[in-house]
Amino acid sequence: MTYCIGMLVREGLILMADTRTNAGVDNISTYRKLRLYGNDGKRLIAVASAGSLSTTQGAIQRVTKGVPNPETGKYENWGTFPSIYDAAVATGRALRQVRDSMKDLAQPGVNFDATLLVGGSINGEPSRLFLVYSAGNTIECAPDTPYLQIGELKYGKPILDRALHFDTPLNEAMKIGLLSLDSTMRANLAVGLPIDLLVADAGAGQARINMRIEESDDYYLNLSLQWHQKLAKATEELPLPPY
Repeated sequence: MTYCIGMLVREGLILMADTRTNAGVDNISTYRKLRLYGNDGKRLIAVASAGSLSTTQGAIQRVTKGVPNPETGKYENWGTFPSIYDAAVATGRALRQVRDSMKDLAQPGVNFDATLLVGGSINGEPSRLFLVYSAGNTIECAPDTPYLQIGELKYGKPILDRALHFDTPLNEAMKIGLLSLDSTMRANLAVGLPIDLLVADAGAGQARINMRIEESDDYYLNLSLQWHQKLAKATEELPLPPY
């Protein structure tokens, strides 16, 4: 299990992903689920993954080597896509191909499904964010609901619905995203630190922040503690039921 968030607000793009993987309670490890391509001032492509590691690794390797464009017949990769939309669509084709190639390996209890978030900006286009499903289809993030989630969705969704808006400042959105991850980690031990974080200004071809938040990060630890304390205090201050 994992949890990844992509947020697209007026000021820019944020992607966050936990790094915990597990194949049972006694087999827990750390694995990067947020990858960055380009980041050279002209081309910024960020990819976050959830689901089968073998499927996501296979799809990403296919795109790295090149995926044929059915309209042009040319092979495209992270360094040649003309737009983020094209990157998302090609990643969907690769994901579907890998998943289909594993059908013969299917067994009860084994799931090869995976989902991806693909976002960024190429050659100065407005920042965009897409969710790519295992079947290869995509949906785009829109101002009415300026976030997309993959993996363990339910625990971190309420704060996003209540607090995040398209006009939310970028740093405020970053804080909301971290609280969403914190809520998820408290409720599901299969999601955990460290957190990989990417922040890019609107239309930027290079990330403003590209870092890993470790277990010892002072800001995150204090944010988590204050959030817990303020929620408890707010609950106490609410009126009791009249019945």
